[in-house]
Amino acid sequence: MTDEQRDQREQREREGREGREGRGKVGGVAVGRFTGGAITTGHGSRAEDRSERVGQGAERESGPVAVPQSVPEDGGVAVGEMAGGAVATGTDAEAVYASRELLSASPELLAAVRLLRQQLPLLARAEGDGLDRCDGQLAELEEEVVRTGRAERGRLVRLRALLTGGATTAGGLASAIAVVQAISGLLG
Repeated sequence: MTDEQRDQREQREREGREGREGRGKVGGVAVGRFTGGAITTGHGSRAEDRSERVGQGAERESGPVAVPQSVPEDGGVAVGEMAGGAVATGTDAEAVYASRELLSASPELLAAVRLLRQQLPLLARAEGDGLDRCDGQLAELEEEVVRTGRAERGRLVRLRALLTGGATTAGGLASAIAVVQAISGLLG
């Protein structure tokens, strides 16, 4: 072993000792309510949440949440309430949140989606009216609900935004309002 190789090895060993010693000084985690997700702190941290949660919708726990009174030491995390997600702190921190939340779809939602899809062809078409996009989103939602009985939360959020954000002329229809109300009932 050459002097240079010996010096490099000693340097790596020193860095390893310093890293192990420093891990205890990163801080703690304080969470009031934690119903899914991933949190980590420290040297080389990595947090990941790739869960698939199935629920009835609007079923978040209720009641008071014990909110942490102070933030933990450097690198620490204080969360009042966390229902999914990923948090990582530290030198090599990385957080990944790639979960899907599936909600049991109500018969009212499916009926409202079908009615709106029936009414869309009756509207006068114009460039940029958003009707094709709206119909595509509704068709995907209908197919998902018929196939699985569930709807992905993200899909519902996007469709509600499309129908309420003025991006389509369909948003003013009573059937569109019914779809938005059914979605809002699921999302809470």
